[in-house]
Amino acid sequence: MLKMMRKSVLSSSGCYSYRSSSGTRGMPFLHSTLSTALFHSQPSNPSKSGETHLGNQPLEPRLSNVEDALKVFDEMLQRRPLPSVVRFNQVLAPLVKLKHYPTVLSLNSQMLLSGIRPDHYTLNITINCYCRLNRMDYALSVLSHFFKLGLQPDVATLTTLIHGFVLRNRVADAASVFRKMVVGGHCQPDVVTFSTLIKGFCAVGNNTAAIHLLRKMEEYGCQPNIITFSTIIDGLVKDTLVDEAKNLFSEMVGRGIVPNVITYNSMIQGVCSIERWKEAWRLLNEMASQGIFPDVFTFNILVDALCKEGRIGQAKSVVQFMIQRGIEPNTSCSILINGYCKQKKISKAYKIFKDMPLRGLVPDTVTYNTLIDGFCKAGRLQEAEKLFSEMQDCGQLPNIQTYNIILDGLCNNQQLSKAIEFLREMEGNKLKPDVVTYTIVIEGLCNAGEVQSAKDLFCGLSPKGVQPNVRTYTIMISGLCKGGLLVEAEEMLREMEQKGCSPRLYQ
Repeated sequence: MLKMMRKSVLSSSGCYSYRSSSGTRGMPFLHSTLSTALFHSQPSNPSKSGETHLGNQPLEPRLSNVEDALKVFDEMLQRRPLPSVVRFNQVLAPLVKLKHYPTVLSLNSQMLLSGIRPDHYTLNITINCYCRLNRMDYALSVLSHFFKLGLQPDVATLTTLIHGFVLRNRVADAASVFRKMVVGGHCQPDVVTFSTLIKGFCAVGNNTAAIHLLRKMEEYGCQPNIITFSTIIDGLVKDTLVDEAKNLFSEMVGRGIVPNVITYNSMIQGVCSIERWKEAWRLLNEMASQGIFPDVFTFNILVDALCKEGRIGQAKSVVQFMIQRGIEPNTSCSILINGYCKQKKISKAYKIFKDMPLRGLVPDTVTYNTLIDGFCKAGRLQEAEKLFSEMQDCGQLPNIQTYNIILDGLCNNQQLSKAIEFLREMEGNKLKPDVVTYTIVIEGLCNAGEVQSAKDLFCGLSPKGVQPNVRTYTIMISGLCKGGLLVEAEEMLREMEQKGCSPRLYQ
């Protein structure tokens, strides 16, 4: 059976968002900052956030692939007497790291059938695998096994469950498990538990709850670490609460906790988002003084900031430096291509694109989408369609945004019949059009005076399971008004309000 399973396992085994620059301020001392902060600092190894602990066990053997793990497991099952559960756990743990969760669960079943009694660590691994596979019902059911075996779930067990709920944005459920930990008193939450729940609160935009939990940590004798602070700082930055993030950053440093590259990336992203360029370069210099080398995310932020400032040449220099240092600049190339497209320098954007394979880089869907959008906005539809075909020939599958970009280009260049044909092609494929897709075509039809066709398309959305949003309604109502169909426009406005789409939400 194991051999069959081994065979089965081995055989089976977005687009970047851009905002145009509206600022006029420059980035002072760019070249000196880059030379000190980029060229003279050393690579760093930041801690990974969001990891859960499963408990302590002896180090597992070096198993780097599934086949080796299955072979070792098979050999262990043949031994008499059978090895201890600890030895089996040491085979399961590397498979969890390799993300072969179904395989781990299958091996765990084999252990039970062979009479190997699981311990805390085995059960924690099992819960983790169910959580990763989005089977929280099964993960919770494992708790009963603890009691049947005379074991008590420990902090690692409950933290793993909390992490599982957080992964699925079920933060209320995660908080419920946390409260039961605190009230029960059998095991107190540790820094990983707190940081995991804090990550959940930040993920759903509840920064207030995250900060409240941070303040509660010390009441339980638990000191926040770099992961705890970095998680909240990132959450604040994503909600453009940059000053609050800065205050927390200062508090962290005041506690003697040294920021890592992840913390600095969040802060640099934050100040760049509100065009505080001087602060961005100050933070970059500060990183250098701490001996922290920027990672690929830092470089992407810098390239994006330079492009928004219109300093495309300097952004290109950063990308070239990344290539020299062996840092894969795929996303940075997409940002750079977008920067050239925004400046209507499509030929230069296309040259960056064509040079990528020469440097060993493979353009991904984001890169193709960026350049296709540039061609469409420049009215060069033939080249956009050619690139659309080329990306599929190269094995890069178009996503919903790719189709939306092409549709927008066709509609804006008065090629409505082709746009409708393209939409029908989408509907016939597995990739279903979304509300953005239909809104683009409806707007194109309204702008061309084909209001009845636009209305027919609009009325067909709900049967397709697509709900019009505020923008869809606004475009349709505007089209009806321009077509002199005021009564129908008023009826649609009332329908819009009845469905909870307030016109005030659309700007």
